[in-house]
Amino acid sequence: MNIAIGGDHAGFDYKKVLIVWLKEKGHEVKDFGPFSNESCDYPDFAHPLAGAVAKKIYNFGILICGSGNGVCITANKHADVRAALCWEIELASLSRQHNDANIIGIPSRFVDIDKTKQMIQKFIDTPFEGGRHQNRVNKINL
Repeated sequence: MNIAIGGDHAGFDYKKVLIVWLKEKGHEVKDFGPFSNESCDYPDFAHPLAGAVAKKIYNFGILICGSGNGVCITANKHADVRAALCWEIELASLSRQHNDANIIGIPSRFVDIDKTKQMIQKFIDTPFEGGRHQNRVNKINL
């Protein structure tokens, strides 16, 4: 699976760990940055990542910042992007099942790395249910 990953300085340390973990699981991973933990502006990384996910260049995206809010707000400006802020494993599952989310937003200051891995694995493994949810998803883009 092709996965895009990015965020900001608060997500940098998690991103490094997750890239290794995802590659060990056989995924191809594109790092959209940042490339250090120096203070930076998350839109500089979230916009290119979200654009690539919207174009279906990548199967999924992972965005990580301190609260997860900034990266999700930014990514959701793109048509065909459904970035879901997740801090529980069940939220990761439901975001895929009911919302066909294609980017998971991680709040690095509120979840540990082990739970982050579990959420990402659940996000990757959970299919969209379609059915009654498809009509709702069809109404998301402006």
